[in-house]
Amino acid sequence: MDELRELQRIINERNIRTFFQPIVNVKSVKVLGYEALSRGPEGSILERPDKLFDVAKKYGLLWELEYLCRTLAIERAKENNISEYLFLNVDPQIIKDPKFKEGFTNEFLRTNNLSPDNIIFEITEKTAIEDYKSFREVLEHYKKQGYKIAIDDTGEGYSGFRLITETKPQFIKLDMALIRNIDKDSFKQALCKNLLSLSRITNMKLIAEGVETIDELSFLIEAGVELVQGYLIARPSQSINDIDEKIKDQIIFLINEKTKKLTYNAKTCPIGKIVRFDIPVKEDTKGKDIKEHFNKYSVQGVVVVRDDYPIGLVMKSELTFALAKPYGNEIYLNRLVSIIMNKSPLVVDYNLPISEVAQLAMSRKEENLYDYVVVTKENKYYGIVTVKKLLEYAMELELNYARHLNPLTGLPGNLIIEEKINELIKRGTSTSILYIDLDNFKPFNDLYGFENGDRVIRMLSDILLEVTKDYEDCFVGHIGGDDFIVILNINSNIEGLCRSIIREFDRRIRSFYTIKDLNNGYVISTNREGKEVIFPLVSVSIACMIRSLEGFNSAKEVGEYLSVIKKQCKLTKGSCFMIG
Repeated sequence: MDELRELQRIINERNIRTFFQPIVNVKSVKVLGYEALSRGPEGSILERPDKLFDVAKKYGLLWELEYLCRTLAIERAKENNISEYLFLNVDPQIIKDPKFKEGFTNEFLRTNNLSPDNIIFEITEKTAIEDYKSFREVLEHYKKQGYKIAIDDTGEGYSGFRLITETKPQFIKLDMALIRNIDKDSFKQALCKNLLSLSRITNMKLIAEGVETIDELSFLIEAGVELVQGYLIARPSQSINDIDEKIKDQIIFLINEKTKKLTYNAKTCPIGKIVRFDIPVKEDTKGKDIKEHFNKYSVQGVVVVRDDYPIGLVMKSELTFALAKPYGNEIYLNRLVSIIMNKSPLVVDYNLPISEVAQLAMSRKEENLYDYVVVTKENKYYGIVTVKKLLEYAMELELNYARHLNPLTGLPGNLIIEEKINELIKRGTSTSILYIDLDNFKPFNDLYGFENGDRVIRMLSDILLEVTKDYEDCFVGHIGGDDFIVILNINSNIEGLCRSIIREFDRRIRSFYTIKDLNNGYVISTNREGKEVIFPLVSVSIACMIRSLEGFNSAKEVGEYLSVIKKQCKLTKGSCFMIG
């Protein structure tokens, strides 16, 4: 009866605390909305929300409690000047109650500076839905007025998926049990990616709730989940505060890393980009502590360090095998970890390319083939990479990179080129950039056909790759059509390179013309007005800039700068280059 009296007191005195937890869009790094969370009075036997609502259900006061919680949430949203979405938790049985409609009149919302467009009913299946047909009709009633629906706890069980199928909500919230350690669990990752595909096909928005670690957030951003909620982002608070600047910076960093991935392939992406930080142990750790470590954490191995440098690795399978031997427990549990650890694990530097790490990992002894790869940075332990993650990521990199290659030449296309230049701008790097295109190419195309036109473009691509092959850190890209770009070290011999390109092009282009056109030194083709006009043979123009990119804001601005040089270059007859 103490519980009942306390509950009645809470309801009569309206003594409910309302907390707001933000739901953040990682792409814009802005708050999409706030979930309103209700708590009992501090120090009360009904302070915890699960206890509070269980007691209300037990004594038949669930409706009164939920009504109070929603009313206070809306009133306090007004006090906090919340203009974003307001997520309100609603039991399916409550939303069907006629009294629920009375509590959500337009007048009541207007009084609190809200409209139905601001309200999202977050449906949690606390009680069974017996009649989905009538439940759908109720939800449609609210949707028509502008309210939106979110399904909570998706991924927790079959019922959540049934709710999605029957109600077709605007938002799907992934249960925190699915998000927990998702960076380490391939089954959870597959489920999340399938739900993400479903959300895109059906135009539903996915929200990952319960995000608590940077590794979980990193996976979600990499997978494409845009809306996140959890203690890592912000804890529930009775006041509205902006997202912590450190969290904003972490989100921006992870988004930028995802974008950079487009320019990476397995030969250029450092292994450090896919590291997972696992807690290491010191060399004075005993076998029994290692066993407890494996029981406590969802890991298959642990790194042993001395002065923050990795000196060994213990895989769970090795420990299990050792303990299964006769007297294994007596021999290994009370002795130092050094007796069982692999003293020569594969240790690589953060900056070593993934392709090289994969080769090293696959060249190990068969019994160590699936051991962790240990990563150091500045000669200190940084984290680990599983062989599964290593191979999957290498394949994913190659597939992603291939998607953005120009189909005609196989060179990096626009998206990769832009990201490459933007990265150089961000670093304020001094560099050399060549913008190469063909003059009088259209008349050639019209007269000799598109197939020969494509052959000329591929020829220019081959020339650029051949003449730059000995230049360090050289990047060759195909912007599109007959436009190419070459990015080189600031100290490269640009004049010599331009002369080599022109010499090779002028020599090879001759094979594409008839003897008559070569002897004439021109071709006759029709212009846009249908008149026959004399056009020079195809030549190549190269606009060059050798300077720091500090002061430029985007790849577009760099392109505009080079276009000015290119226009001046085209005033010269025949193949030429100009440095601006």
